[in-house]
Amino acid sequence: MAKLNAKKRNRLPASSFAGPDRSFPIEDKSHARNALARAASKPPAEKARIRAAVHRKFPSIGEGRDKKTKRATHRRSRSRG
Repeated sequence: MAKLNAKKRNRLPASSFAGPDRSFPIEDKSHARNALARAASKPPAEKARIRAAVHRKFPSIGEGRDKKTKRATHRRSRSRG
């Protein structure tokens, strides 16, 4: 993940943040993936807002399939019988 210092963060437009109060910067794909990972611990409404912001800026991230490999990006648990 690229280093984001306070000066660079303050220069980012509001559209480069996924969370409330300029939290969860998503200026690049690395930060966007990090925002999605951290959203898992947030309440459902905030999680939905973060996911929507990430998908607006980077539609290919977190949609369930990796565009390059065409593989699922999440794992499903299998029940053994």
